[in-house]
Amino acid sequence: MIELRTPTQIEQMRPAGRFVADVITALGAAADVGVNLLELDELAHKMIRDIGAESCYIDYHPSFGASPFGKVLCTSVNDAVLHGLPHDYVLQDGDLVSVDFAAKVEGWVADSALSVVVGTPRAEDLALIETTTQALAAGIEQARPGNRLGDISAAIGDVARAAGLGVNLQFGGHGVGRTMHGEPHVPNDGRAGRGLKLRPGLVIAIEPWFLHTTDEIYTDDDGWTLRSKDGSRGAHMEHTVAITIDGPLVLTERAVA
Repeated sequence: MIELRTPTQIEQMRPAGRFVADVITALGAAADVGVNLLELDELAHKMIRDIGAESCYIDYHPSFGASPFGKVLCTSVNDAVLHGLPHDYVLQDGDLVSVDFAAKVEGWVADSALSVVVGTPRAEDLALIETTTQALAAGIEQARPGNRLGDISAAIGDVARAAGLGVNLQFGGHGVGRTMHGEPHVPNDGRAGRGLKLRPGLVIAIEPWFLHTTDEIYTDDDGWTLRSKDGSRGAHMEHTVAITIDGPLVLTERAVA
């Protein structure tokens, strides 16, 4: 069921958005050569404990997961692009790492993701991150009353195709509210002018993710981590966005340093 939030409820979602943005910012800064993925998960866990927030991941067990997730953060490195289960891995020079984090604060959820390169970057990785960032911005720009869900999806897909990238439609954005995943599903490609008419009060996570040379993925032996079938690297960007009469409101907007 698709739920619309009142202006008051959207205001009540702001603390969750700010907290998730702060955690993502801290994780992006902490990710560096020599840092263990379990250290990043512990940092997010500490920030959750410090303000009395609630993890959306630790007990999460959807049909596509082999078991309850067990961590508070997704860490996807290099050929992993989504749902990366934190494990005992020390980041190496040049690794492309994506962090995805969702939490509940005062009864409301926000969800966001960020990709960064640690150490010496490859030009193609920086270009992939930039394309994914541009696709997120294009999708957000279309999140306006009177537009259609397909306008968001088409805007994301157009950016990907212009960069020569394929688009996987198995996983995409989603509704956000009292729980992390709700209706509607927000694909990362589609047809403009089609689908659900966007109305004020709809809150969605918009999350483009792309791989260098494929759109095919498989599930790692850990039962969670999704990797590219050809070993190419992936990038993932995400914001929680409320559709308002004044246009898109990015609840997880990160502060500019």
